[in-house]
Amino acid sequence: MKTNPYLVDFYNHYDEDARLAAGHGKVEFLTTMRYIEKYIKPKDRVLEIGAATGRYSHTLARRGYAVDAVELVERNIEIFRQNTQPQEAVTITQGDAADLSAFSDGVYDITLLLGPLYHLYTVEDKRRALGEAIRVTKPGGVIFAAYVISDGCLLDEGFKRGNISVAEYIEKGLLDARTFAARSQPKDLFELVRKEDVDELMRAFPVRRLHYVAADGCALLLREEIDAMEDGMFELYLKYHFAVCEREDLAGITSHALDIFRK
Repeated sequence: MKTNPYLVDFYNHYDEDARLAAGHGKVEFLTTMRYIEKYIKPKDRVLEIGAATGRYSHTLARRGYAVDAVELVERNIEIFRQNTQPQEAVTITQGDAADLSAFSDGVYDITLLLGPLYHLYTVEDKRRALGEAIRVTKPGGVIFAAYVISDGCLLDEGFKRGNISVAEYIEKGLLDARTFAARSQPKDLFELVRKEDVDELMRAFPVRRLHYVAADGCALLLREEIDAMEDGMFELYLKYHFAVCEREDLAGITSHALDIFRK
């Protein structure tokens, strides 16, 4: 698979650590960690594919887990290494989610695919990355796959903030004029999907879905309100979010979704 130059340029100038550390960004991080904590066990081995600067890898390594990470973008790898503390049992390798041939079959208890599917634009490429994540996971292991969801992004960036022109996106064919389903290309940076797209992808694999989670729910749509919350109100909002983030009637009202399944 050819490296997407738009992607490399984007992450050379983007602060991924800051995204997950801000008030509204923490909703996605804390939600993902909540589900990881539900399944991870002492002495489990973890692989993070598309680790970026290592927010999840470092968090888990600092809790005593052995973590291997794979990342495509050199700048992210440099930051990952700078953030590594001496006690962490963590490695970082440059690589592509679609080709994990350096990793053996059935090694990892927990496999995280929390970024690569944001930037793969064909069913074949997505299934190749998912297939590789499944291959390196032990039988009975759990895989976490994240997606960018079109409706949450459209509501936030389009109708609320006007950062994108919805009418122009329809005119250019990036949104279907009837269904508002998104169509993305590498130069658009992010592949925007809906749950039915995820369901169709996963039909190719003999795995069992454990959870489908609206990882940040309305957090981006409400980012100013959430960032202004005092600690008590933020904790109450989190409690609400955790209570509803698997509701089927709210599955599309999120900017990021987490598909969790067992091999």
